[in-house]
Amino acid sequence: MALIQRMALGAATLVALAFPAAARAQDPQAQAYKQRREQLQKELEETQKQLADIKGQRVQLQSRIEGVIANMMQERAKALLLTNEQGALQQLDAILTSSQDNLLSQRDRFLALGDAVRRKSGAVLVVLLRADSSQAQTLQSANLTVDNGSAASRTYSAAANSALALGAVDQMYRANVLPTVHSIQVQIVVNGQTLTQTLSVNAGSGQVTYVQFAVRNGQLVQTTWTSQGTTPF
Repeated sequence: MALIQRMALGAATLVALAFPAAARAQDPQAQAYKQRREQLQKELEETQKQLADIKGQRVQLQSRIEGVIANMMQERAKALLLTNEQGALQQLDAILTSSQDNLLSQRDRFLALGDAVRRKSGAVLVVLLRADSSQAQTLQSANLTVDNGSAASRTYSAAANSALALGAVDQMYRANVLPTVHSIQVQIVVNGQTLTQTLSVNAGSGQVTYVQFAVRNGQLVQTTWTSQGTTPF
């Protein structure tokens, strides 16, 4: 009996000694597993974080791309609008240019017709100005109006006055006109005094009608005559 007890006690002692050794043998594996598990968990968390960052970057990139596309579409729309406006302006410019050309052509045509009518009528109107050489007088200026339109404007210098005093004649107006009555007005400043005279003259067909204004004794004296030629005398 005592022998059996000693044998049981020995077996228990062996079991007790063997169990800590087995436990100590399993501890490094458990520790390595735990560390590996923690490492994998950390790597998983980092991977998830990187994935979230990549998703955020993708959303930002997509937003930028959409913004660029929107800007491009807006610029394209503006370019098309400007192109349409430019085309409309070019068409309007072409219309205005064509209208201007037509107006110029019509004006030239009417001028040509008027010249043809005047040449056919053969009526010529000539307006002359002279000064009496026996009088001490100085002409400053002269203005001529034919049919309510300005026909000539003169400013006389000392040399011009000397020429007039020597008998020179100033031809203020010469033009082909219609064979009808024409209104003539002359305004002359002599020695600081303004002299004005108005008359109506009938320009006959096929004739040259001369109207001469002469400054004499501080007065304007007018003379008219006709000629079949082209010279005033």
